[in-house]
Amino acid sequence: MKEIERKFLVNSEDYKTEAFYKYRITQGFLNTDPERTVRVRLKGDQGVLTVKGMSSEDGLSRFEWETEISSDEAHALLKLCEDGVIDKMRYEVRSGDHVFEIDEFFGANEGLVIAEVELKDEDEHFESPKWIGDEVTGDIRYYNSQISKSPFNTWKDNT
Repeated sequence: MKEIERKFLVNSEDYKTEAFYKYRITQGFLNTDPERTVRVRLKGDQGVLTVKGMSSEDGLSRFEWETEISSDEAHALLKLCEDGVIDKMRYEVRSGDHVFEIDEFFGANEGLVIAEVELKDEDEHFESPKWIGDEVTGDIRYYNSQISKSPFNTWKDNT
């Protein structure tokens, strides 16, 4: 129930041709308190409820618990979410022994593309794809719970 991941900006669209899977995600937050976020996600017809704890100081790890819920339950809970529901396309790309999840955001977050890789250990080595840009692990501006409240298109410098 511990999530370890690193986040990166993306510097080209090459991931789209390398993706083995893609799907649309709609997600909202019932709670965006940094000590505990509660997320509702709809991936196609699959609903997911996720609770995340506070990140470690370096932003690499935090508690995460999730469970599947029905599509109807997800739709109902999305209506109760805080303002700033997120709409994005997720691409999955293999790189060595890992799978990168690349999120291309729409709406108020149009133009933002973030890649994440989940690790088993904080020091685990992974092969970086050529389209990986600057690392933003631990930069709370790039947490989905934050961009739901402070969308990318409202940032002064968009970086």
